[in-house]
Amino acid sequence: MSLLKKDGDKNETRGGTAEAALSIVAAGMRITGDVETNGTLKVDGRIEGSVLGARQMMLGRNGAIKGNVHAGEVVVGGLVDGAVVADERLELQSSAVVNGDIETKSIVVLEGARINGSVRMQELRLLGDKSAQERHSSSAG
Repeated sequence: MSLLKKDGDKNETRGGTAEAALSIVAAGMRITGDVETNGTLKVDGRIEGSVLGARQMMLGRNGAIKGNVHAGEVVVGGLVDGAVVADERLELQSSAVVNGDIETKSIVVLEGARINGSVRMQELRLLGDKSAQERHSSSAG
């Protein structure tokens, strides 16, 4: 595997964007600054900055993020000091601590996990399902 690619190398990009990859912040590693990726990020070390754009972000039980997290799917086993936005799904393992607000469509919280902030579940809006919305508004009023 080559770390550096020659100008003529094929498969550098697909459709104009870099291929999504797995990135690992290993135990004992510390990153200061925001981390942006469109792939999968596994964090067992420490990030002092926000994590943005990941398709999946997994924070190990000994990992820590001091900043906001915004990803498609998030699994937290360690400490997050900041807001968490999971576009699709958030899983808080028993060792997880989140000191910040949470926004997600779907959440799994295992016994022992701690949340110090508010949790907002995004409302799922189905196209063409006006009857459910009409029933809700008529029963509320």
